[in-house]
Amino acid sequence: MTVETRLIMGMPITLDIPNSGHTGIHERVFDFFTDVDIRFSPFRPDSEVSRFNAGEVGESALSSQMRDVLEIAHRMREFTDGYFDIRRNDGTIDPSGVVKGWAILGAAQLIEREGFADFCIDAGGDIQVGGRDASRQEWSIGIRNPFAPQEIVKAVKPRGQGVATSGNYIRGDHIYDPHDRARRIEGPVSITVIGRDVLVADLHATAAFAMGDAGIYYIEDLEGVEAYQIHRDGTAVQTTGFKEFVFS
Repeated sequence: MTVETRLIMGMPITLDIPNSGHTGIHERVFDFFTDVDIRFSPFRPDSEVSRFNAGEVGESALSSQMRDVLEIAHRMREFTDGYFDIRRNDGTIDPSGVVKGWAILGAAQLIEREGFADFCIDAGGDIQVGGRDASRQEWSIGIRNPFAPQEIVKAVKPRGQGVATSGNYIRGDHIYDPHDRARRIEGPVSITVIGRDVLVADLHATAAFAMGDAGIYYIEDLEGVEAYQIHRDGTAVQTTGFKEFVFS
């Protein structure tokens, strides 16, 4: 079986690894995602992040994985002038905004180390691809219509890069402006970002969505990152270079 889906980290994770046969690569990748969930889930009282929030684990005792995630979050908070912030009002942290993309990228690197150049990882709609699909064609990724998620509004070819979408149309208002946490994000319903890898795409998609209408301009100013933003009135706007990834 080259395509397999499992529910891990509270989301469906689909691995498509052409020509993988019975190598066991799927099991190793799913085990990796399970380990990430055990370490980082804010819903597990025994996870490292929960124990850190409870004061049971000090900074000096944090794992290298946790340190890596916290450093990424710190850099993003500074880079985005606070629009990307994993800190909660009560002083605890929820690193989920980093962990999802970080985990997908880590899984992709695991697959490549195992010698597989062709793969597609889809974890809750955030995607990393490598090489080509089973038909030796470029991977094609659909951007869903936030008003009718069964419909695809655009098909893009990531060309080995990562794709991530942020929005509040499925999970409700889980993304907010850290500068005014009570304010509901107005204007955009979703923003899909293509970056050099899925971690870059996911981080900037989250920050851009928190910025509201200004998010697309934030992405426009980033080198090597493109985006497609859909608004509540059904209109859409894209960055200058996004057209290079769209299937004609």
